Amino acid sequence: MPATTPRPQTADPVGEQNVPTGVQLTPMDAVFRNDPYPVLERLRKAERVHRDEALSRWFVTGFEEAREILRNKDLSSNLNNAHPDSYIGRVRLNAQTGGMTETFNSILFKDDPDHRRLRALVSKPFSPKAVEDLRPRIRVNVEQLLDTLTAPHVDLVKSFADPLPVIVISEMLGIAPQMRAQFKQWSEDITAGFFNPLRLQEQTERGARAQQALSEYLSEVITARRQQPGNDLISNMIMADEGEEPLTDAEIRGQTNLLLVAGNVTTSDLIANSLRALLLHPEQLAALRADPELIGNAVEEVLRYDSPVTQANRILTADTTLGGCPMHQGQSISVSLAGANHDPRANPDPDTFDIRRRDIRHQSFGGGKHLCLGAWLARLEAQEAVLGLLRRFPYLSLNEQTFEYRPVPSFRGLQELWVTTSVGSS
Repeated sequence: MPATTPRPQTADPVGEQNVPTGVQLTPMDAVFRNDPYPVLERLRKAERVHRDEALSRWFVTGFEEAREILRNKDLSSNLNNAHPDSYIGRVRLNAQTGGMTETFNSILFKDDPDHRRLRALVSKPFSPKAVEDLRPRIRVNVEQLLDTLTAPHVDLVKSFADPLPVIVISEMLGIAPQMRAQFKQWSEDITAGFFNPLRLQEQTERGARAQQALSEYLSEVITARRQQPGNDLISNMIMADEGEEPLTDAEIRGQTNLLLVAGNVTTSDLIANSLRALLLHPEQLAALRADPELIGNAVEEVLRYDSPVTQANRILTADTTLGGCPMHQGQSISVSLAGANHDPRANPDPDTFDIRRRDIRHQSFGGGKHLCLGAWLARLEAQEAVLGLLRRFPYLSLNEQTFEYRPVPSFRGLQELWVTTSVGSS
């Protein structure tokens, strides 16, 4: 990455004491957790490429800088390439000491040629066409879930946004329905334990127990499918042949772990964040009710406006310079997807939620060779979930205007979303 300026890019110089850094740039800080966008705007105006000494990382909030990093083939996603004292080095160490290394075997943390091989063997079921073929079944899943929402006041997170992605991915993997609630709990515990270098000991222990239980269960399923394959994703991974070496059991567990953990949680958050944004903006909700064809653009706008994934990380494999900042091999770069999506240079008036926005530019699915494998599936589930809910409940409204988010770095997800489902409910 060549130097673009002789010094760090600064739009409006800000005194150092006012520049947020360290924990202030994580949801462990209550201000950031509640609303990260003003904090990220302050930082972006001061330093689009910021050296976060407290957490030993570079923190990038500019859209073009983020895009450059995410598409840079020379940067690494392999945690083993991170300096032990760096942000990603701490994530790796915590995962290793906490017994949560199964995800290391997924494509999320692989570089080429391993990444290219794994992606070739698992990507077909997630192509746009393959996902679109699932739409009728997902629509049925949505309707069946809506049938259970019979109370006048419901928490859409626990009763709707959380269970839908679990149902969809469990069906794709051929997992028994009675395991769905357990999968959701495992997903939440592992996410809170793995991705948070600032986590508490209790979170580490809970995440480790969840990882062990999930790995043992998946090993049993893989053994059974090798003996008697079915028409499901795990069987497909076992039998995959794209001119590459077959997937090992550890690789199948790693990829399945990723689908259940990261994909499951983030799609739930996308659905809940979509509903919150629409209900907080009645004019946008009315526009979508009047023209359901806007749903595709509406979901893209939610991905830009309030992305469920707020951060992506890369590791420097050689010394380089970005934004006039000298960077060194083994250092971590945290790309703030949330900051990039709200960069006014990419999206004018970025704090306005507009489902008719043209030329939406967001980095919420990452970029380059690590573009999210489940992007099309997440989009489709969110589209069907939102439209299904709005059709079923024409008078849907929020119960309150304050919200609590989970304190998990890299993710933005609601704890609860209480709504009234009909007029006159009290």
